Amino acid sequence: MYFASDNSGPVLPEVMAALTRANEGYAMPYGADADMEEVRTRLREVFEAPEAAVYLVATGTAANALALATLAQPYQTVFCSAVAHIHEDECNAPEFYTGGAKLTLVPTDNKMTPEALAASIAGEGTRGVHGPKRGPVSITNVTERGGVYSAAEIAALCAVAQQHDLPVHLDGARFANALASTNATPAQMTWQAGVDVLSFGGTKNGCMGVEAVILFDPARAEEFEFRRKRGGHLFSKHRYLSAQMAAYLREDLWLQAARKANDAAADLAHGLRDAGAGFLHDPDANMLFPTFSRAAHQRLHEAGAKYYLWEGDLDGADPDEHLSARLVCDWSATDDNINRFLAHLAGAQS
Repeated sequence: MYFASDNSGPVLPEVMAALTRANEGYAMPYGADADMEEVRTRLREVFEAPEAAVYLVATGTAANALALATLAQPYQTVFCSAVAHIHEDECNAPEFYTGGAKLTLVPTDNKMTPEALAASIAGEGTRGVHGPKRGPVSITNVTERGGVYSAAEIAALCAVAQQHDLPVHLDGARFANALASTNATPAQMTWQAGVDVLSFGGTKNGCMGVEAVILFDPARAEEFEFRRKRGGHLFSKHRYLSAQMAAYLREDLWLQAARKANDAAADLAHGLRDAGAGFLHDPDANMLFPTFSRAAHQRLHEAGAKYYLWEGDLDGADPDEHLSARLVCDWSATDDNINRFLAHLAGAQS
């Protein structure tokens, strides 16, 4: 009953096997290995972007911060959701790697709207040299509240950015889960909608630790390379990053894993609704925010369920008070774990 995070799940067997193979013999360092060439070719095919520049780093924070540093000047501001990962969970890494660019938070509790983004952009750039210059827009898909932007919704946000000649970054730590929940193609969800740079996640979806940064404008590539090296994120034994990403992309393993996670979350959501739980946000992918009684939370924790209590105090006095939780399914979530969780919940609710 482990639903704390998709970061907590195991590595895909195909990825682990690829790492074992990569450990045999010798390979050229710093991304000159054969697997990295396969990664570049495959990602360009997947995104229908033959000129795109492709790089690997080990963490999502590095991917986001280095991507934004390539797009933003130190005197600019990055426009992002008030609940974006780059704001809530990256310890000012974007500000650090950009050399001081600030974040301007677009009011939202899940997905940004074009209207809110436009208002936030209009609110900056009005003080001349005394305020920050308008800079990139950063969108997160899947959002930190479990929402998924459609290709049309991304295009609408990008259109607002383009009206002000601002580049767009997409934080796709869960891009595979977002794509699996739509009928769009990777190209439609990114550069065709107006995205300039994508952080393409692997770690949350079954890799050991690898993320890709895809720059759809190759003119930005040289700057990214220097920033990655200067920032300490160019791996010498790069083949261990390349091997993960290459295996992840073969035969669409990345989409298969995302579909498994999304399907598990849909089953869990169905069972939660049947048990009378409500939801803070509609679950679009593999992340759920249900609400149910404190007594049920207590019973689940006592039974060993692992998840984050989102709002409320587990030790409060009223057993019937509803508290919210964050539950995340990864590719390895099983029917048995889901059914055990729901059985404990039903037992406490009865």
